[in-house]
Amino acid sequence: MNVSQVLDSTISPDASIRNNAEQQLLQAAEVDFPGYVSTLAHELANEQAPPHIRSAAGIALKNSFSARDYSRLRELQLRWRERVGANVKMTVKGLALRTLASKDSRAGQSAAQFVASIAAIEIPRNEWPELMPALVANVGEGEDHLKQASLVTIGFICESDDTELRDSLVQHSNAILTAVVQGARKEETNVEVRLSAIRALTDSLEFVRTNFENEGERNYIMQVICEATQSGDSRIESGAYACLNRIMGLYYDKMRFYMEKALFGLTILGMKNPEEDVSKLAVEFWCSVCEEELAIEDDNALTQQEGGTELRPYFNFARVAAREVIPVLLDLLAEQDEDAADEDYNTSRAAYQCLQLFAQTVGADIVQAVLGFVERNLRHEDWHWREAAVSAFGAIMEGPPEQMLEPLVRQALPVLIQMMEDNAVQVQDAAAYTLGRVCENVTDAIDPQTHLPPLVRSLFTGLSNNPKMASSCCWALMNLADRFAGEPGASVNPLSAHFPDSVTHILRVTESPDGDAQLRMAAYEVLNTFVTNAANDSLPIVAKLSDIILQRMENTIPMQQQIVSVDDRNTLEEIQTSLASALLAIIQRLEREIKPQADRIMHVLLQVLDSVGAKSSVPDTVFATVGALANALEEDFAKYMDSFAPFQYKALGNQEEPALCAMAVGLVSDITRSLGEASLPYCDAYMNYLLQILSGTSNGHQLRPAILQSFGDMAQAIGPHFEKYLSVVAQVLNQSSTMTLTDGAMEIFDYFISLREGIADAWDGAIVAMKQGKADSLRPYVDSIIKFLHSISQDPNRSESLMRGATGIIGDLAGAFPGGEYGEAFRSDWMIQLVRDVRTSPDYSARTKETAKWAREQMKRQGAGGQGSQMS
Repeated sequence: MNVSQVLDSTISPDASIRNNAEQQLLQAAEVDFPGYVSTLAHELANEQAPPHIRSAAGIALKNSFSARDYSRLRELQLRWRERVGANVKMTVKGLALRTLASKDSRAGQSAAQFVASIAAIEIPRNEWPELMPALVANVGEGEDHLKQASLVTIGFICESDDTELRDSLVQHSNAILTAVVQGARKEETNVEVRLSAIRALTDSLEFVRTNFENEGERNYIMQVICEATQSGDSRIESGAYACLNRIMGLYYDKMRFYMEKALFGLTILGMKNPEEDVSKLAVEFWCSVCEEELAIEDDNALTQQEGGTELRPYFNFARVAAREVIPVLLDLLAEQDEDAADEDYNTSRAAYQCLQLFAQTVGADIVQAVLGFVERNLRHEDWHWREAAVSAFGAIMEGPPEQMLEPLVRQALPVLIQMMEDNAVQVQDAAAYTLGRVCENVTDAIDPQTHLPPLVRSLFTGLSNNPKMASSCCWALMNLADRFAGEPGASVNPLSAHFPDSVTHILRVTESPDGDAQLRMAAYEVLNTFVTNAANDSLPIVAKLSDIILQRMENTIPMQQQIVSVDDRNTLEEIQTSLASALLAIIQRLEREIKPQADRIMHVLLQVLDSVGAKSSVPDTVFATVGALANALEEDFAKYMDSFAPFQYKALGNQEEPALCAMAVGLVSDITRSLGEASLPYCDAYMNYLLQILSGTSNGHQLRPAILQSFGDMAQAIGPHFEKYLSVVAQVLNQSSTMTLTDGAMEIFDYFISLREGIADAWDGAIVAMKQGKADSLRPYVDSIIKFLHSISQDPNRSESLMRGATGIIGDLAGAFPGGEYGEAFRSDWMIQLVRDVRTSPDYSARTKETAKWAREQMKRQGAGGQGSQMS
């Protein structure tokens, strides 16, 4: 193929030409990967090639080593290791390093990414020992463009998420530090080089811990960074503050000297810098201080609770600096940009976040300073200062003692409600958000008789008046509904008197399909929260509401035929998703009382599923609603299965849409639990699809914990009939049990725990199922089950759900074999200790402790039963 022509086509504005070129590259890589990377590397290094061709070559090379999916990434890396010979590797790496010296900055940037991709493979295996020395030499002796490209390369290498690479970079800390500090010094005259060095230094900080432990080296590093905050170039200054933020998070225990000598004053100056990027990052430095001190307080409290004595150093930086920092933050609140979008993060919003963190860190010490600011500016003629005053009050609603805040909030509530009518929408929005903070954190200050009527009225008025403040009003209303819900199943609650008008108001806001989409979506979320928290006296209104929501859903079906644009499709999908979510909330609140509407609900949901196109987000919510209906109807849901099952099967087989496939997996559990043995006709298909997902490379890893849990639910649902699946499920569980945190694919702790929880659910479900006359079928797997339990007992990585599942297995297994044939295992020290740990843990719920207590009783009976059978 003509590589230049193909690369040129990869950036064509014509999608068909572009896709065809990309397919040619993929095919070339599959047929002859060594030749492919060699050809592209030569094109990248070719100084006579047009810049856009070189950039396209660099992108193609990077893509040959990149993948979001972990297993796919490992496959691509293995392809380089095993299919490319040593000579070709040497040539390709040499070309990449040579391209760093190119005066074409885009080619140098592409080469930097390519070098970092190879480094992720070869540095952990010590297969490119000359790389770091070469990059250091480039920074020390090269021309400016080579220095910059080499520093960018170091930054790319250090910012990688690859665990093996990050672990191996520690041994290269001297080389990394030599290069980045040399480039970051004030003596470096090239601004671009210095900027790249500061950024690379930030990325490398995690790997230079040994150097940071050395006082002399640490002093020099801190000197270079502090000087960079005063460079005169806003990009370098903001980069230096970003670097200080990272240092505070990593090396808090080393910062006392530097805070006293330099950082306190420098960051105050930085916060006052007129350049937003600089001031924002200087503010974030104090966010980092507060976050670190909050984390230290939590860690030390936990250590003391567990009887430990080794506490982390705590220097009270935030409390000491509060008197000087907080006034600056309060003034920065008034630097709002009235044109900023909701997602924009500017200095004013950074200051608000920092003020919140200071309130949590220093507590009562912040109150007087903020109240003084509020009193001075609440009636200011400039809306910026009024908005800042209202926001400042909201920022301190978490942290100071509630008994201190309650009288202040009671006094402020009428004023805040009045501010909802300010002539500036920004002030109205701030008032709504502050009321939401009050509802979230200081609810006891709100009197249901005095404050609730005007509060609810003002928030709904704000919701209708301006879409800009819709999210704040909705958030406040949802907090209000959550806090005043009362006990679950209460006959009446403080919201009952406001429930009819609230529902009417929301229905009016959401009525028009041509209205503001953001407002409509937010209003439906409020409706769902009010329904979820409705007291029993409001249930008749909830039941009537279901008619309205169903009618609206039915009205959307013919709209599918009226779609003429992408915007039309997006609007329809947003409406259908919101309506399905509302149905979900109604079903969950009414529970079995939804039965009279069930036929109509399933009819319209099936129509929606039949009409939506591929890649739609609507089926996810529809599936969740179907799951809720199955849970509510239990065995009465069976009559809908023949109509619904094809949609679920299609989703289970659709590995191109992982979210939908995951919802379908969850539905297997919902439906089998609800139908019990009536789910048996569908279990063969379920099992085939679930096993196919597990054998696939795309979703099998991600969905494995949920699939294992569904095995357990299916087993308990169909009881002894599960015997036909037992051998294949046991094989999957045994394979899953061998996975450990040290495996590459198990690097995420939460995944590992959820995997074990899934294994426990599956084994326990199988045991419960086979106890019903089929216990002998379990015998071949008892040793595997006990081995799994033993591994849990020896591993400190636990969760309450996992330990409840483990003790459940112990109790059910003992009950399945009461004759004592496995008595040795049940009398083992490790099993007795495991159950005791769960039964006596102060951190576990009563439900979990009861499970452990029951398991212990079963263990005792198992031993007694064994003695009895032997005696007879």
